[in-house]
Amino acid sequence: MSTFKALMVTKDEAGLQHVGWSQLTEADLMDGDVTVRVTHSTINYKDGLVLSGKSAVPRKFPMVAGIDFAGIVETSGHSNFKSGDAVLLNGFGLSETHFGGFAEKARVRGDWLIKLPNGIDAHHAMAIGTAGYTAMLSVLALEKHGMKPSDGPALVTGAAGGVGSVAIALLAKLGWHVIASTGRTEEADYLKSLGATEIIERKELSEPGRPLGKERWAAGVDSVGSHTLVNALGMTKAHGAIACCGLAQGMDLPGNVAPFILRGVALLGIDSVMCPMPHRIEAWNRLARDLDLKLLDSMTKTIRLDNVVEEAATILKGGIRGRVVVTVA
Repeated sequence: MSTFKALMVTKDEAGLQHVGWSQLTEADLMDGDVTVRVTHSTINYKDGLVLSGKSAVPRKFPMVAGIDFAGIVETSGHSNFKSGDAVLLNGFGLSETHFGGFAEKARVRGDWLIKLPNGIDAHHAMAIGTAGYTAMLSVLALEKHGMKPSDGPALVTGAAGGVGSVAIALLAKLGWHVIASTGRTEEADYLKSLGATEIIERKELSEPGRPLGKERWAAGVDSVGSHTLVNALGMTKAHGAIACCGLAQGMDLPGNVAPFILRGVALLGIDSVMCPMPHRIEAWNRLARDLDLKLLDSMTKTIRLDNVVEEAATILKGGIRGRVVVTVA
């Protein structure tokens, strides 16, 4: 039986995690009714956590890392898919409880897969990846809450990262005045090229602040959490909303109820991992319609599977701008 390469996270008897390459066979893959030849993957902040070897994200060992993949169906026992179909997968426990996308093959449940939308190939699907798909879920949540560009500006935190970059591009195309918050002010020209109108320094939001501040934006997409999210809420206009989708600064929420009970601000939680399939399909169809692929290309770099570990360490240091596509085939 032929073997294929996979990036594994293992745990030793002392409880220490180790990250390294392994050769697997299809017999090593986990249960599922669809086997996919993986052609592309990507690197998200969560992948960086997994490959740090110090994360609580993997809950089974050994574990193939990678929370996304795109590829071609080889065999299928699922009625929605057949050999040759181009598919993608985000989340659903990949690299947590089920082998992920940093491997040349994957076996998963067909109920988790999505056929590539018209107009998006495997490379662009992974340029979007969980980060871009999460940005779209955030925009959809704001829209479903009734938010619109005429209500005022939209804040995007962690603006130079994957979620932030795609969120800026989407919001700007939809007509929003986008305020981008970043700790990398040298990326101002890049952020403006994506559609940001204003750039503010991260430190304006990242330190402990007052319960309520001046009303500066009507909506926001926050991938940072902690004090940044608290301050974003405290400066949101009355009856505005912030979509919360990340924890780059921390998982804590060291705030108070003032924005909620004095201004009617809403905090919208975004779950990209176990998001129901209808919402996933809606998000990907909107990405195919609303995201400029040339703009996506401008924020994307491409690496080989062999370089994933090094690149994952860089993303934890805030050293990656935009998105990264991993060529697997």
